[in-house]
Order: sequence, then C-alpha cells, then structure tokens
Amino acid sequence: MEKTYDPHAIEQRWYQIWEERGYFAPGQTGSDSYCIMIPPPNVTGSLHMGHGFNNTIMDTLIRYHRMKGDKTLWQAGSDHAGIATQMVVERQLEAENKKRHDLGREKFIERIWEWKGESGGNISRQLRRLGSSLDWQHERFTMDEGLSDAVREVFIRLYEEGLIYRGKRLVNWDPKLHTAVSDLEVLSEEEYGHMWHMRYPLTNGQGNLIVATTRPETMLGDCAVAVNPSDERYKHLIGELLELPLTGRRIPIIADEEHVDPEFGTGCVKITPAHDFNDYAVWQRHRDEITISEQIHGGLINIFTVDASIRENGETEGSLMPEKYIGMDRYDARKQIVADLEEQGLLEKIDDHKLVVPRGDRSGAVIEPFLTDQWYVKIAPLAKPAIEAVESGKIRFVPDNWKNTYYEWMRNIQDWCISRQIWWGHRIPAWYDDQGNVYVGRSEAEVRARHNLDDDYPLQQDEDVLDTWFSSALWPFSTLGWPQQTERLKDFYPTSVLVTAFDIIFFWVARMIMMGIKFMGEVPFHEVYIHGLIRDGHGDKMSKSKGNVLDPIDLIDGIELEKLVEKRTSGMMQPQLAKKIEKQTRKEFPDGIPSFGTDALRFTFAALAATGRDIKFDLGRIEGYRNFCNKLWNATRYVMMNVEGQDCGVQGITTGHSEPSAKLERSVADRWIMSRLQKTKQTVTEAIEGYRFDHAAQAIYEFTWNEYCDWYLELSKPVLNDENASDEAKRGTRRTLVRVLENLLRLTHPIMPFITEEIWQRVAPIAGVIGEEQEGATIMQQPFPTQRKSLIDDEAEIEMAWVMQFILGIRKIKGEQNISPGKPVPVLLADASEHDSALAEQHRHYLDFLAKTESIEVLADDEQGPESATALVGEMKVLIPLAGLIDKEAEIKRLEKETGRLQSDVDRIEKKLANASFVDKAPEAVVEKEREKLGEAKGALETLCVQLEKIRNL
Repeated sequence: MEKTYDPHAIEQRWYQIWEERGYFAPGQTGSDSYCIMIPPPNVTGSLHMGHGFNNTIMDTLIRYHRMKGDKTLWQAGSDHAGIATQMVVERQLEAENKKRHDLGREKFIERIWEWKGESGGNISRQLRRLGSSLDWQHERFTMDEGLSDAVREVFIRLYEEGLIYRGKRLVNWDPKLHTAVSDLEVLSEEEYGHMWHMRYPLTNGQGNLIVATTRPETMLGDCAVAVNPSDERYKHLIGELLELPLTGRRIPIIADEEHVDPEFGTGCVKITPAHDFNDYAVWQRHRDEITISEQIHGGLINIFTVDASIRENGETEGSLMPEKYIGMDRYDARKQIVADLEEQGLLEKIDDHKLVVPRGDRSGAVIEPFLTDQWYVKIAPLAKPAIEAVESGKIRFVPDNWKNTYYEWMRNIQDWCISRQIWWGHRIPAWYDDQGNVYVGRSEAEVRARHNLDDDYPLQQDEDVLDTWFSSALWPFSTLGWPQQTERLKDFYPTSVLVTAFDIIFFWVARMIMMGIKFMGEVPFHEVYIHGLIRDGHGDKMSKSKGNVLDPIDLIDGIELEKLVEKRTSGMMQPQLAKKIEKQTRKEFPDGIPSFGTDALRFTFAALAATGRDIKFDLGRIEGYRNFCNKLWNATRYVMMNVEGQDCGVQGITTGHSEPSAKLERSVADRWIMSRLQKTKQTVTEAIEGYRFDHAAQAIYEFTWNEYCDWYLELSKPVLNDENASDEAKRGTRRTLVRVLENLLRLTHPIMPFITEEIWQRVAPIAGVIGEEQEGATIMQQPFPTQRKSLIDDEAEIEMAWVMQFILGIRKIKGEQNISPGKPVPVLLADASEHDSALAEQHRHYLDFLAKTESIEVLADDEQGPESATALVGEMKVLIPLAGLIDKEAEIKRLEKETGRLQSDVDRIEKKLANASFVDKAPEAVVEKEREKLGEAKGALETLCVQLEKIRNL
C-alpha cells in the first residue's frame, strides 16, 4: 500500500468503475424493496452544502439497504426549474443584444434545450463527486416526454373533476419577470424605509382619520378604512364615509376585529384588497359593505400594470386613476403622491421605519401582490386525506414534532396558484376560442375531436406554463413510469423515506402526499426524515452577501486563497461589501482551504447530523475526520504488513464467515476486540435505522480509533513479535486483525464509500471473503455486518478493561512525574486480590510491552512500600517507587518553577475577582469563566504541591 492516503488517487476512479459496472441499478434479488426519490435539484444549479448534507444522508441509507440485500433504488433526476432556467438563457441572449421575443417562443425553447444539453448536467457531475450512488441509468427530468405525459394527465383529470379552475385572485407578482411566483421564490428581509401618516377627511366635515402606511402609492386602490369595533375612539364612526385623497372617491369606515389592533399605530388601517394579502382577506369578510357603485369588482381596484406602473383607466372602469399618475413607475408615483398630499395639507408626518420587504429570489425586484387571472388547484379536497395519512401513522415524520408544522399548514391551506407567465415549462393544456370558452385536453387534436370543432375553428393555446412545483409534486410516481403501470412502479411505489429540509414541507412534501394519494391510492412514502440546515461555524446562515458560503467541491479538492477570494466577491455590486468579504476571507483562510477528500466531508456531515437540528459547520471537524481517514489507512498498512503472505487461518470463500483452515488460538485481546465489534455493529445498525447518523458515525469513530487502532493493534504486537508465541496464537491474532478490519470496512462503507472500497479490495482476499482474482467484486454488494451474539464475550471485556486501566495508570504516573514513556519501571501492587495477582501474571506480556513494566511485585497485606506514585485499578493500588527513577534535584527545580507560575496565576485571578468593579460590570459569562480558571489553577497547584512534597521526601 502507498505510504500516505491520497483521496484524489482513488475517488473518481472508483466512482467510474461502480457506474460503468451498473452497481447503482436495483438488483433483481431481495424480498424487500427500498426506494428513495432524490429531491430533484434544479438543472441550473450547482452543489451547495445543503445538497452535500442531504445527499450524504440519502446515500448512507441507500448503501446500507443495498448491503442488507434489499432491492434498492435511489431515483436520479433533476427539475427543469422554470424561472431560473429561463433567466439563464435570457442572460445569454442579453449578451447578444437580443430578447426572447426576438426569437419567438418556439426558437427560445429550442435554445433552452440546447443549453440544457451542453451545461445542464453540472450538478449531476458534482453529485457523482460526492459519491452519490444514484441509478443514473434511469435518470429523469421533469420536462422529459414521460413526465410531461404524467403532468398533462394529472391536470386533465383534476380539471374534469372540478379541482382545477381559472379565477381572478391575488398572487405574488414579479414586475421584472412578469410572472406569478410561489412563496418559496420570495425572499423577505428587513430593510430601512419610512412610514407615512396621511389624513383621510370625513365626508360629514367632522375632521379626519389618520392612517399610516409604508406604501402610500397604493392608496389609489383603497376601498375602505378599517377600525377595531371595540375602539372607543372610532366605534361611533363605523359606517361613515371618507374622502379618499387625490382620487375624488368615497370609501366607507368598516369594523374588523381580526385585522385591526387598536394599540398599533393610529388604530386605523387602509384597506387595499388588490395589493395586500391581509387586506384581501378583510375584503372577503366585508365585501357586502363595500358597495360604492363606481368601484370595480366591489372594491378590488388594481392600480398597477404588469410592470408595476400606474395603469390606464379602462373604458368600462370610470375614472379611478387620476390622470397625472398614469404611466408612472410605482416609486415615482409614490414621490408625487406624497408631495401632493403635503401640498394639500393631508400629510401628518413621516417616520423612519424598518419593514420587511419581499423580493424575488431570481430578479431581486420588490414583489407586488397583484390581482390577475390564474389557474388554481382546489386544494381542500386533496388536503383532507393527506392530513389523515399522517394522523393514522401511514406517514411518520422524523423528528415527530414536524408533523405539527405539517398540520398547521395543511389545516389552513389555500387554493394553489399553478400558472406562471413564462415560456419554459409544461404549457397548460387549455385552448380558448374567440368567445373565451375554455377547452382542456391532451392535445389540440383531442380537443377538436372531443368537442366536434373543425380545423378552421379558431383555437389559441393558453400562453402560461405550470408552476415547477406541480410537476415535482408527481415525482414519486411519474419518475417510475406513471400513467403507465410499469414494473418499476409496481416494485418501488410507495417509496420508503423522503429526506428533505423543513423549508419545503408545504411546497413539496405536502403536495407529493396529496397527489400520491389522489392518483396512486397510496401514500408516496412511509417516512419523512427532516434534517436541519447547514450554517457556518458561528451558527449564521450561509449566504453570498455574508461571504460565508462554503462549496463542497472546494472542501473535497481544496482551493487557493486568491481563487477563494475571487469566488466569494465575484459579481458583487457593492465595492465596500466586496472588500469586507475579502478581508474576512483572508483572515479566516490565510492559506486557502486544503483538500480534505469526499470521505472526510461525508463523515463530517454524518457526525453532525443530530436529528432535526441546524448544523454548525467548521473546518476543525472536517480536518479531524480527514485525520480519521489517515488513521484507518495507516492501520490497514500495519495489518497488511503483518498478514500479507502469512497464514491467517482462513480457507474457502464464503460471504463473511469463512471457517478456520488450521487450529488457532485466540488471545483475550482477540476475544475482546471481536466482542466490542459485535456491540458496535448493533449500535451502528440501530443508529442508521433510527436516522441517528451522528450516533452511527460516533460509534464507528470510537471503535476504529480508540479500540481497534489505539488498543488492539498495540495488543497484537506482543503476540506477533514474540518468538516464543505459538503458531496457533499468531494465527489467531492475524485472523482477528484482518477479519475485524474487513468487518469494519463494511460497517463504515455507507458513510465513507471510497476509502473503504480501496482498502477492502486488498483486505478481502486475505480475510477469505473473496478470491484473489475475483472479477467485479465490490464492497458495496457485500452484506452489511450483523451482530453475532456468540462472539460477545463479557469476561474478555472485563479482563481487558482491567489491563487497559493498569496500563493507563502507569502512563499517567509517568506523565505526571516527567518520566520518559519508554523507560521501564518497577511496579508494586498493594491491596491486590488473588484475581488481581492472577491477571497481572497472565497478562504480563501486555503490561511489559505497553506500560513498559520492568518488574511487578505483589506486596503482602501488611507490607508498606517505599515512597511511590500511585494509580488505582479497582481497589488495587499500582505503585511506582520514585527513588532512582528521576533526577531528584532537577525534578524539584522543575516543580518549584511550575508551582510558582501557577501561584502567580491564582493570585492574579483572585485579585481580579476581588475587584467589585470587574465583578459588577463584566458580563456574567466572563466572570464565570474567570472563576472556572481559578478553580482549575488551584486544583493543578494542589496536585503539583503534593508531587513536590513526595520528591523532597525521597
């Protein structure tokens, strides 16, 4: 084996072998099917830390169940990402001084498909770098032919049942992209702005009501002012009319207890139902009261065009928009309206105000609630059985508390707007004639045939496309071939578990449940594992604007400082922010980011995957797990040096349980490590089954590093290096070395696939698991290790606990007394039982080798030993006489210097804590930290003083 572990020398090579040999495809054997659907990443996307974490969890589960012998499928695929993909190609056209309208719809769609063919597979390539063992042979895309058929079929069936309809409602409108967007595509963050307080005169001449707003331009669409019915200031005015400034319209004062808080602001709220979701809800409750004849739609006055400019007045709408504002951008109109209010004495005051501003995540434009015709899914009939599926336990959330979030959303669910005003996506299968009649069908030909329309009858297909979430809601069954009844659909639906973050429980999880039950008659998955979000080492959300984003590929491959700085600051419009992020990056990563490899990254994700919690990711953890990979590699080199070409007591090839070929003798250390292995197997199995990947990683780490490497490999040396040891003993130790390692590799493989495959290929033939030249053997198709209760040996564990405590006691004494670790020392045993004496004699070879004992003498019951340093092993005292072992004068001098330093620390901290000003003014956490330091210093000082006194008395 190579002396050092180099992940880059093995990772991509092994992935290529796995994929070429078809190992990721579901096997034909296995009584149980196990299936995970990948949350389809956007075709425009690139791997981020959330993807890395999410896919590590899924791949761990998939590799585990594949090794268990289940018929296992991890369905690969990507989402067409309507708005995001269209924007990518539109930006390309902008660079050519073109717009999509210059190409026309058909040519523009062709251009997107060309882009997809050339650049759309980037994230798939990155997922391969992560080791994700997806079934790439059956990769799906939400716009491929089969999935498009499924989308049309679902739309038509829901429409025919009256569950899809077209209606005029408020939506999130992006005035830059000219489309409705979902809530998930809206980023709402606090920004600094203003609050304008405006006077609305009463028509009876009895004064004004003062209303406050952050958006004065929307007053042009006001239909009422609401007050709380219990507010004594205004209850007598309910039903009166107000003059709406600048418009010449009159609006009523209405009472609404639900929306109006008397304690907030002036207690008067302007109601603009066509431009505010809360106001729309007020309008729905009070539409009968808002009956002023000149108001369109009973108060639903849309003041904006699709560009968020003040619209023109229509022929049938009267003069609702004052002429001077028509055509103005919303923010220009705001300035003019404020100026006009001030001129007319109707502006009370302007306050600075921090408010939440919704912006489109793609365009950056401020989102407008906008009244427009859209297609909707009537959701309540679909939600009811989806709620019952969780209530009945057919679907289980892990952690369980997330079901409450699910219930909250589902029990207050609104109809789902599924239409988008873009070109890239599944075009709505609806056609209109000149009279506005709607015809829905799978194709125009089907529509004409069904409705007896000849070829000359004018029909125009709806220009809109379906929300991306509509096609992804069908993902668990559309990817398996529905509406065709395929074998894959039969084998793998319902799927086993969905792994996702909490932020898309409603947008994706709930909709998949509704659609799965509706069209398959069965839930789409039995469990939903909700994981936390990846944050930086300080617990802050990773974002480009904060400059704290980590790229998983950079962690795998490493990246130089200058390239990292360029990557983090590129495209930033604000020079000040770019400089700040550059300074922050140079301070945090002065040497750039070193290469850690994929396995170390995956093990870090697993180790941090505490159920349901957000994850603080820092490089210290991944560096530790890179060292863990090195530890495993070096342990293997030691094993190979001692077993390669040697008789390891195995013959024949069975899967994991070959029998000894010759007589062998197992030492207590052999029996101990085999026993510990069985318990570790059970711990890891239970942890993975219970979605406690952190517990699985911890158990593997503890067993590998502490028990196998630090203890067992050292315990093997006295046997293997002893010329007097029998062949049977050496054979037993060699067999144990290699068989434990082989089991450990299979146990670790689901989390760290690459290093385990590379090592297993070398170890497995020697362990008797595969033949020397067995073609195509891979660890990923071997059985996952299961506990063998017959190998649990509690007696051996008790004995070895005694041996290890003995060795650690002597090592501790040597450390405290500044005795060289390799110096042999005489040992006296006081208060030793017969059992202690027998164990000391029986395991003398371990004690001499690992503790460097020169001699071991058991003192009689009443015998007093010389002045010694002491360690305890149970009730027994392990004594090391200090006379002759140390340079007395030099040790006294060293200890006096150390005690003097510690006394100075104690005096300094005591003085600090005696200062009332410090104790009263400093934060409690700082004061408590000083108290802890004082306690630690005093404890260390006391220990050194005892040692010093002992040395002086020698």
